[in-house]
Amino acid sequence: MTIGAAAKAVGQWLADLKPRAAVVLGSGLAALAEKVDQRRALPYRDIPGFPIPTVAGHGGELVAGHLEGVPVLLQSGRFHLYEGHAPDIAALPIRVFADLGIETIVLTNAAGGLKPTMRPPALMLIADHLNFMFRNPLLGPVAPGEQRFPDMSASYDPGLRQLARDVALAGGIPLDEGAYAGLLGPSYETPAEIRMLQRLGADAVGMSTVPETIAARARGLRVLGISTITNLAAGISPTPLSHHEVVAAGKAVGERLERLVRGVLRGL
Repeated sequence: MTIGAAAKAVGQWLADLKPRAAVVLGSGLAALAEKVDQRRALPYRDIPGFPIPTVAGHGGELVAGHLEGVPVLLQSGRFHLYEGHAPDIAALPIRVFADLGIETIVLTNAAGGLKPTMRPPALMLIADHLNFMFRNPLLGPVAPGEQRFPDMSASYDPGLRQLARDVALAGGIPLDEGAYAGLLGPSYETPAEIRMLQRLGADAVGMSTVPETIAARARGLRVLGISTITNLAAGISPTPLSHHEVVAAGKAVGERLERLVRGVLRGL
């Protein structure tokens, strides 16, 4: 099975390192992977079932080592449904992390802001999500160790969210909080779609994270989600949207995100 083969390959590479948490790095946020102490990297091509990312700003490797003295595993580059991957492929790294005994997942992403009061680039703690991808990685036979009907009422762990808020307050890091809408992509949303999402309660919109969160909850993992609000969404932004803008804004807010993630890891 792909999950078992991938977990075996990653486990052999990790050797005696036992990561306490995994961090998934979104568009333009790969710089954190270069700052890991005792850093080692495993290219996706050496992991069974892992495809190579095709999106600018996404690396193609797992990085292991220590941040703030905590053993961690970083996913530099994720697999998006809009690249043609099935939901179970998008969630494959999460299932591998669970097989390795990791219990805490930090998911980061780049997203468009749906609140005119947001001032990108900014950080938003994800409190909940809307699955407008209309895809689910749990379809089909139940994977070993997973629940058939996982409870999604507290998908983003309340304790981790409070920890993140405490870190942000202590460090003077501006941190919004809201609901994330996951859409299939790869086209950006129309102004009419943005108005719909606003009326349905979304505060940010992106093209990832939802399949990973669903798979993590099916395995009982604790999830913390952080969106980098790189731009205001269509109909709110005064300029046309571009992926170049997304990557550039991700890098601009990277220092704040790094401090937030480091603080959360210290508090685990």
